[in-house]
Amino acid sequence: MKKKMNYNYAFVFYDVGENRVQKVFKVCKKYLSHFQKSVFRGEMSPSKLIQLKTDLKKVINKEEDFICIIKLMNDNVFGEEILGVKDVENGETLIL
Repeated sequence: MKKKMNYNYAFVFYDVGENRVQKVFKVCKKYLSHFQKSVFRGEMSPSKLIQLKTDLKKVINKEEDFICIIKLMNDNVFGEEILGVKDVENGETLIL
């Protein structure tokens, strides 16, 4: 019997139609920390992950939009390296 994985950390990347960007941003902001432009990340319980996906499905067009959710066991299982300029204010200044 396969053990069910409980993911506790997630990255969300998205590329959605211009008229849905703000809606997707607001949904992601509700659950995760804004990292850079169309990227969010943060701790994520299994139940919050289900709710995030449910909320995103309500605002996207499945025929046109792309959302990728990378699920990790915790924030210690990946290495991060940033090259170039990272917005010091977590990209919040990009919001109109």
